[in-house]
Amino acid sequence: MRAPDCQLYLITPPLIPDVEAFAAQLEAALEAGPVAAVQIRLKPADDATIEVAVRRLAPVAQSRGVAVILNDRPDLAMALGCDGVHVGQSDTSVAAARRIMGNSAMIGTTCHDSRHLAMEAAEAGADYVAFGAFFPTETKQTSHRPDPEILSIWQEGMAIPCVAIGGITVENARVLIDAGADFLAVSHGVWGHPDGPAQAVRAFHGLLTESA
Repeated sequence: MRAPDCQLYLITPPLIPDVEAFAAQLEAALEAGPVAAVQIRLKPADDATIEVAVRRLAPVAQSRGVAVILNDRPDLAMALGCDGVHVGQSDTSVAAARRIMGNSAMIGTTCHDSRHLAMEAAEAGADYVAFGAFFPTETKQTSHRPDPEILSIWQEGMAIPCVAIGGITVENARVLIDAGADFLAVSHGVWGHPDGPAQAVRAFHGLLTESA
């Protein structure tokens, strides 16, 4: 089973040494094809570093109709005008993030390889759940490796969207699209693409259009 309108969800690299240079990369990537959201995920980073990145990068995305999601920090997401926040299992809860950001914010959460965690998140008011890492990833250490079937099972019983995350590239993404991912969350597969981020987004767009 496959989601009929799988979309691309970009995640920044964990370190952005040159925010201005990355802003130019982001602009080129967003001009290259449709992107649903950009998650600003900086680790490790202090509040000041996060604020500088959000204030520079959020307008690039939001001016193009792309939602800006901040990782981990609903307080900063609210203060800096982000569209939502993504929380992990060891971060602020979905319910607490909703209280901080309000009903209109987009709240997503990591559920690893657990449908139980995902159902709890849905009941708590999450707007999407993320499963992964499906493939080895250079972005973060992972200990969970779900089978793509978890996406199909989720689609059969639940209404809120599911995001596939972890080591996704143009070369390996098809199995996740066919399994039912509503969104492909991609970091290194775009920013580390040998032909550059813009070409990576074009390639993903071709794959998603072909699969639609």
